[in-house]
Amino acid sequence: MDIKEYFARISYQGSYDKPDLETLTEIFQHHIQAVPFENLSIHCGESIELDLASTYNKIVRKKRGGWCMENNHLLSWALKTLGYNVTLLGSKVYVPEYDAYGDDIDHLLLKVVLHNKSYIVDGGFGMAYQMWQPMELISGKDQPQTPGVFRFLEENGTWYLEKVKRKQCVPNQSVSGSHNVDKEVCRRVYLFTLQPRDIEEFRACNLHLQTAPDSLFVMKSFCSLQTADGVRALVGWKLTEIKYNYKDNMDLVEIRVLADEEMEKTLKEKFNIILDKKFVPINKSRLSLF
Repeated sequence: MDIKEYFARISYQGSYDKPDLETLTEIFQHHIQAVPFENLSIHCGESIELDLASTYNKIVRKKRGGWCMENNHLLSWALKTLGYNVTLLGSKVYVPEYDAYGDDIDHLLLKVVLHNKSYIVDGGFGMAYQMWQPMELISGKDQPQTPGVFRFLEENGTWYLEKVKRKQCVPNQSVSGSHNVDKEVCRRVYLFTLQPRDIEEFRACNLHLQTAPDSLFVMKSFCSLQTADGVRALVGWKLTEIKYNYKDNMDLVEIRVLADEEMEKTLKEKFNIILDKKFVPINKSRLSLF
């Protein structure tokens, strides 16, 4: 494992001689615009391993993406290698259709301490709720970013992340399906505590999410990647491309349904992914990823 090989993978050519917020932000943004948030392994007959060497080989050498436990684990290694103070944290993701948070920890994120300030760095949430900058860990403060306004709320030691949504323009309404258009003003994302975690604590979760019949990751295939001005995502056969704040505080949402024969080309051209095994798309769940 080599930090310069990782930098080449995320196309980062900036300086990294001192750990500061500017460098952290640059590396983070390069990561989320180069490494997709995806669960394609599940739908290619591959298992998702949690050991760092396997994750490094998958993301850096095979130019694949991964889910939170892969993306953020690799990112934590890179940041620690550069001298950052990094702690793994666990969270429970909010499921809007159930109006509830998960019962168990199902998401890995990072806390980075810089100059006595704590920041949350999460490069593994994907879709339209992916933060683009490290967020200062402070309660009740709006933190505007390109995807929208994020904020933390703290209550009795539990922290909540939420995002204020913009209005959306969806020209092709006929294929939008269950896409949330103007239904939510503010969306809860997840809750977490500051209890330090070890990657070993995520092994049961990692196995459950890729094998349980009722797991969202089993019922949906997805691949999302942040772009220079928005995000694109392939969920099942549906390709969604969002351009943030394209006019008058409104996001442009373009949706297209792909044919099976378009999948391989789309993954290569839109996400820079070439799979080793045959990919079988699926979308059995009504739960929205947007």
